[in-house]
Amino acid sequence: MMSGTVKNNIRIRRTILELTQEQLAEQVGVTRQTIIAMEKGNYTPSVYLALVLAKTLSCTVEEIFHVENPA
Repeated sequence: MMSGTVKNNIRIRRTILELTQEQLAEQVGVTRQTIIAMEKGNYTPSVYLALVLAKTLSCTVEEIFHVENPA
């Protein structure tokens, strides 16, 4: 079984596309608070939401999310 922490690059990708948290939230159908929680690593999205985020941010799911294994 794999263990670790899910990390993401949502803020980086969002900034590259010059999107605000509010704009991204609106485009993917969630609240700005959900975007904030994901960017802080406090919320791991469903597979569906991860796919929608990737499409919206013009990248793959793997370019956004990765597992950081404990030392």
